Amino acid sequence: MIYLDNAATTWPKPEAAAQAAAQAIARLGNPGRSGHALALNASRAVYACREKLASFFGGDALDYVFGMSCTDMLCQAIYGMAEPGCHIVTTCWEHNSVLRPLQHLAARQGCTYTVVCGSPDGYISAEDIAAALRPDTSLVIVNHAGNVTGAVQPVADIAALCRRRGLPLLVDGAQSARYVPIDLPGWGIDLFAFPGHKGLLGPQGCGGLYLAPGCRPEPLRRGGTGSMSLELEQPWEMPDRYESGTPPTPAICGLGAALDTLQSSFSRIRKREAALTEQLWRGLRAVPSVTLYGPPPERPRVGVISFNIGVLPASSAADALWQRSEIACRAGLHCAPLAHRALGTQDRGAVRFSVGPYHTSAQMDEAIKAVAALGKSGS
Repeated sequence: MIYLDNAATTWPKPEAAAQAAAQAIARLGNPGRSGHALALNASRAVYACREKLASFFGGDALDYVFGMSCTDMLCQAIYGMAEPGCHIVTTCWEHNSVLRPLQHLAARQGCTYTVVCGSPDGYISAEDIAAALRPDTSLVIVNHAGNVTGAVQPVADIAALCRRRGLPLLVDGAQSARYVPIDLPGWGIDLFAFPGHKGLLGPQGCGGLYLAPGCRPEPLRRGGTGSMSLELEQPWEMPDRYESGTPPTPAICGLGAALDTLQSSFSRIRKREAALTEQLWRGLRAVPSVTLYGPPPERPRVGVISFNIGVLPASSAADALWQRSEIACRAGLHCAPLAHRALGTQDRGAVRFSVGPYHTSAQMDEAIKAVAALGKSGS
């Protein structure tokens, strides 16, 4: 099998991540709730993961809060920052994890939002964002790397614009965390949501949210935190303010172990993925029946490559690639309907290959040959 569905979840996971998650189930208690060894060791493990995230992305360990997924963290950021009647600027390249909360806010709280599309190959500039701002704009949301086009947005430039205008910036890092260099405090990012199970190679079940100092959205959930139990109001302290209830400790421990694995080979993995992405993109471009979407490899991008084969529906092409060649990939609209509308693929979607850290050059060649063969057969 050739697994090219890493944009959905990376596979395989490092063995160390699986072992750490299993050991957490077997040996750890509930962090922050008790004073015995099992609970204290759980608290130490969770905090250690925060420290590792801070070393990867910048900031302080207590700037990072955990939830169950990137979607969960995006909802915390969006609903926590939005006020009734506010205006929000976002892009057409966003995932439904952003678009559906915005639509809900528009229907229930009278909020409005402007969608910016930028260039046809998936890029948004700071100037594009500036043109959409209004006097009542209170939040800007940008997808750092497109889950359809792979285009990497200039979020540092957009953050500089937002700082000049006094606006908070929320960045969706679902497809960028680890795939590109990130300096959250250096860039001036206010909120950054990311999954544990994609580029960071952790287990499914946990996501994270970076909150810059001074950025404190309203908590999405309120409840027990193991701290300030006499107080009926939600604590203000970080990270307790945003972590009501039992955290996904096994997934967090697995993420911490995965981060250790990445730390030792970070540069090498990124270079390999970039080379494999270029090989795959150029090989697919050479297939006459293939239509590629998104930018070429010499422009800022991650290893997400979307395409169609002739007139085949994307779902039929993906199924044929699995049945004939055991290539695992994603087809459809990728939970990004406005992106496909911008690309003109809303009727049939697209096939998506996404490169991971364990692929080989030979596998890329096999995938290209499989697509070419399918294009020749036309079915």
